[in-house]
Amino acid sequence: MVHRIVTLVLLAILAIVHAQLWLGSYSMDLVQEMRMQIAQIKSANEVARAENNRLASEVTDLREGKDMVEEKARSELGMVKPGEIYVQVTRP
Repeated sequence: MVHRIVTLVLLAILAIVHAQLWLGSYSMDLVQEMRMQIAQIKSANEVARAENNRLASEVTDLREGKDMVEEKARSELGMVKPGEIYVQVTRP
């Protein structure tokens, strides 16, 4: 009789643990979904980190070098050096 009660109690505990594993607040599906979200966030962080590094490099170049300032002035503002002639070619 005692063995039967112990067996039933152990089976009940096993059923509860098993139900928590598949249906509880920390179920396998939820854990897998969270892992996918973490992977997506890490990927987005890597893209943002690369863009931040590129921008930081550009800021450093703008502060320290005149070449970058000259390049920006030429490409974005259409500025030319004294004695140069600006020629723009357009295609029909």
